[in-house]
Amino acid sequence: MITTKKKIGALAACCAALFAPFASAQSTVGNGYIDSASFEVGTNPQQRMYRIAVQSDWDKRWFAGNGRHLSGYWEGNLALWRLNSYENVRGQNKNIGVIGFTPVFRYQNDNKLGLYGEIGIGVNLFSTLYKNEDKELSTAFQFGDHIGIGYTTQKWDFGLKYQHYSNASIKSPNAGANWFIAKAAYRF
Repeated sequence: MITTKKKIGALAACCAALFAPFASAQSTVGNGYIDSASFEVGTNPQQRMYRIAVQSDWDKRWFAGNGRHLSGYWEGNLALWRLNSYENVRGQNKNIGVIGFTPVFRYQNDNKLGLYGEIGIGVNLFSTLYKNEDKELSTAFQFGDHIGIGYTTQKWDFGLKYQHYSNASIKSPNAGANWFIAKAAYRF
């Protein structure tokens, strides 16, 4: 039987292998591959989430006008969920590792500074099945969609978003998991 620690370790190794080519070459940072790295903290009544991610800007402009445009970025992330009522037992803790990939559309100023709004939907793989209180997700594969707002400076991106995880009813039960997330990203 594969333990959760081994699954989280395998997910971390996959994530490292995925991001290593970008992170290992100094020329990739700020040169089109990785434009920013972020740390996020999420919460809901049953658990907490901590997530690290890297982003790569699409450097495209659609629907430009009045100093604003629609663009976006790719995001790869690795998260840790800390459940505090695993299998409906209050006080029984459980960690779940999640690796994800999300394309995100962002409506922003032409100079990419100031207020923005964004929306994204991506794919995620969980280290173990999610079951907490009366919510259960029956597959390790989940879609993750979010809507958010934020503010960018020359070097920082601060955001708030509402995130929803679901398997789109591929298999039941599919109660979904919802989060409020705060993000801080450093822009290269």
